[in-house]
Amino acid sequence: MSDQSSVALAQRCAAAILGADPTVERLGIVLEEVAPGFARLALTVRPEMLNSLGHCHGGTSFTLADVAFAVASVSTNRAGVGAHCAIDYLRPAGAGDRLTATAVVTHQGGSASLVDIEVTDQRGRRIAQMRGRSHNFGRPFLEDAGEHPPQSREARP
Repeated sequence: MSDQSSVALAQRCAAAILGADPTVERLGIVLEEVAPGFARLALTVRPEMLNSLGHCHGGTSFTLADVAFAVASVSTNRAGVGAHCAIDYLRPAGAGDRLTATAVVTHQGGSASLVDIEVTDQRGRRIAQMRGRSHNFGRPFLEDAGEHPPQSREARP
């Protein structure tokens, strides 16, 4: 598959995930870039996303990272589901901050994938870091894509 068709397939997979997720729309999460094994999504922190301390709620930044994890995971047309995530919150974000989650698939095997996700603010400061592990189903995410995912490969953007 050519690079151009691989990116087009990644875009189709991202559209299928994001278009079927009302939380993405409710939070205002937008896709900035997707390629095989890579995704970058963003949102702007609104006042209703703040916790009792006036900081961006951890659940908001987790959700942004989780959506980037999902999009990167299926970007090579490999069906699966998140099996485990661990997140470290590094600094608070506030209302008006633009958060960007960048996800990179560091391993994609037949049964599991590992994805590293970094959440940064508009100044490039790291807000949170997540590592996710997905359970792969061994079948394509988009059945009509005419492409079957490789059995095992290392994904790199």
